[in-house]
Amino acid sequence: MLEIALAEPEKGILQKDISDRQKISVKYLDNIIASLKTAGLITTTRGKKSGYRVTRKPGEIRIIDIYRAFEPEIAIVDCMSCNHVCDFSASCGAKPFWTGLNTIITEYFQSNTLEDLIKNHREKQLN
Repeated sequence: MLEIALAEPEKGILQKDISDRQKISVKYLDNIIASLKTAGLITTTRGKKSGYRVTRKPGEIRIIDIYRAFEPEIAIVDCMSCNHVCDFSASCGAKPFWTGLNTIITEYFQSNTLEDLIKNHREKQLN
């Protein structure tokens, strides 16, 4: 998402360029691109060589939105999953700890945006 967000909005970025910069195979990237498109986070640019661009301003795309393109929820351990049934849930002394940690992580993902990553990236480039 960072590579796509850093690209010129009109042109976008080619999948091959993302692959080269991130040192991942185009085939592997196909799956990532498909999930991001399905989630409505990216779209294809029009033109001779179509690339990808973000569908919203980076400040409007939260990290949790990107995460949810691949996973329905954050579950630090299995028992935090909505679908998990545990016979010990009511008497588990560790569950409040895992619930708290899961909440902290979820809130962190919700409070950061793609724009935050862009700012961090640009600061690193200046150093």
